[in-house]
Amino acid sequence: MAIKAIFFDAAGTLFHLDGSVGEIYTSLARKHGKNVTEKVLEEGFRRAFTNAPPMAFPSFAPRDLPALERRWWFDLVSDIFAPYGSFPQFDVYFEALYDLFSEAKTWKLYPETRETLFSLKEMNLRLGIISNFDSRLFALLEGLGIKEFFESVVASTSAGAAKPSKKIFEKALKIYGLEPGEALHVGDSYEIDFIGAQNAGVGAVLIDRSGDEKHHDVGHTIIPRLDKLIDLCRPD
Repeated sequence: MAIKAIFFDAAGTLFHLDGSVGEIYTSLARKHGKNVTEKVLEEGFRRAFTNAPPMAFPSFAPRDLPALERRWWFDLVSDIFAPYGSFPQFDVYFEALYDLFSEAKTWKLYPETRETLFSLKEMNLRLGIISNFDSRLFALLEGLGIKEFFESVVASTSAGAAKPSKKIFEKALKIYGLEPGEALHVGDSYEIDFIGAQNAGVGAVLIDRSGDEKHHDVGHTIIPRLDKLIDLCRPD
């Protein structure tokens, strides 16, 4: 089948933090009276994020979604700091942290993102996002100046399923009225994005800016930059 739509992961694929998680968490924690090293918080985030339940809520009233998202992140950040003793200002710290990650200035587009999206739209491809993110994503896309490129944004918290579950891919396909073979999904996680898309029958492209050879078996579906998608999608 000819490819009619391309779905993108968001963070780590289209844009990235302006700095590291460890830097941001550590700097803000110091302002709230807690000194923990950057390395410790970076490692703590990776551990807590890996062990956390999926960022998805299968059954909820729309009015409850913001509170559910905030609670998910509150529990995760609490887990990160739990081994390091008392943190009297934790609640205030968490609110400031949550708001900081809501701001477009905390993130940066990859240099080739806009050019790639523009070129793909010029090729009459329909573009969308499938992301394990919360509802803050919509404002971030607008603040980063790329919201206009996307026909749909499927975030896991409101979709009720998170990648690599087939359900979130199926939800996105339904919006477009497409068969799985008519779409590609592009993301930076081998397990979540690449394998998740393949298991849903969707074409998969892994973006690996690190050049990590552990994914060499994936073959031609690895790209080092988003703009390499343009040649992959160009008609023969």
